[in-house]
Amino acid sequence: MSHPEPHTPEGQLADAKELLDLPRIVVICGSTRFMTEMNEADLRETTAGRIVVKPGCDMKSPHALWSDPVEAAALKVRLDDLHRAKIRLADEVLVVGDYIGDSTRSEIAYARSLAKPVRFTHPEVDPDA
Repeated sequence: MSHPEPHTPEGQLADAKELLDLPRIVVICGSTRFMTEMNEADLRETTAGRIVVKPGCDMKSPHALWSDPVEAAALKVRLDDLHRAKIRLADEVLVVGDYIGDSTRSEIAYARSLAKPVRFTHPEVDPDA
């Protein structure tokens, strides 16, 4: 993967990560119905020496923080923005699960628009395959 221009924020981030000698950063994407699989992928990526970021909330499971529908809708928007920031931070994307919904499809398209490599635990679900 080619590095972005050094004078762009993306280029500055790539340069800083290189100067800091950071391991590759992998962001896990996928439906939160696959949280167990995401945790397993986190374990495997971490033991392979990579830094892992992934969804931190499973809004499909009941919780007081998103029990109010209005608050839940606003939280979903904030979490989507946060996950796009994780994609920008990462060096690559790992899509977990054998199903790709609209949110994950959007995340894959976003990652690819940034020229981030995208891997799949189930390559047959790659929307661009």
